[in-house]
Parts: sequence; C-alpha cells; structure tokens
Amino acid sequence: MIVIADTSVISNLITVGLESILNELYGEVMIPPEVERELLDWHASIPHFVAVVAPSDQDAVMLLEEELDSGEAEAIILAIEIHADLLLIDELKGRALAERMGLKLTGILGVLLQAKSAGLLDRLEPVLNDLTQMANFRVSAKLRGAILKSAGEL
Repeated sequence: MIVIADTSVISNLITVGLESILNELYGEVMIPPEVERELLDWHASIPHFVAVVAPSDQDAVMLLEEELDSGEAEAIILAIEIHADLLLIDELKGRALAERMGLKLTGILGVLLQAKSAGLLDRLEPVLNDLTQMANFRVSAKLRGAILKSAGEL
C-alpha cells in the first residue's frame, strides 16, 4: 500500500507517542520535503518508517500553494504522481481539494479507528484526550461522540 502523509497526522501522533501505529497499519509512509521540514520544526526527528520523496511537478505544487500551505500542496501532488492508495490529511480545505482530485484520504481520526479495529489500541477515548491536551488537536463534541460511538465506546 502506498501511503502519503501531510504533516498533521504524523506530528500529532508523534506528540502523543503513537506514531508507530502508522508503521503497523501501513508499513512505509512517504512524505514530501516540505512536510519533513514542518515535522522537524516541531520534533527532533522523523520516524524511521517515513521516506521523503519529492513531487516532480513543481508547477502543479505552486498552483495548489495558491489555496493550500506548501506541505499540503506537495503531499497532494505527490499522491497523484505516484498513484497513492491513501493520503493522510486533516485540514478541511486540503481534504476537500484532494477529494475533488479523486484521492482516497483519511485523517487522524480515521487512522485511530482503523488502529482500534486492528487491535492496536484498546480504547480511543484516552488517545482523543491526549490529542486534545498535548497536541491541541481540535475536534467538535459532535464528531468526538460519533467517533467514540463508531469505536464502540459510547
């Protein structure tokens, strides 16, 4: 499975000490250089299972940068270029654009649900609490309830 990630999913999981979930679910995860730079702004290193791959079409990246930040733009173009099976992205504007471009995507909440389903997590609620408190991850009460219900915790 070819998986490309934007910054937020990996960064938030590193912050709460659960980045290994990505490796266990997907094996190698690819990120573009701008995402690597953003991760290294906040973390001492990137996980060993993350490979940095640059998108080739810099003109396409620049076009997307008119609407998105550089990391999101590079991740979307890279996902298109290498026919990724999945794009990990949380930001609403980036998600909407990626969907319009035909990419299959999920965010951190989808990753956590998949991890619980795979038996990698016992409960999601403490992870959501950690994300909120440690990583300043914002999730509406309605979405939080829906995720916990999907996980069988409500």
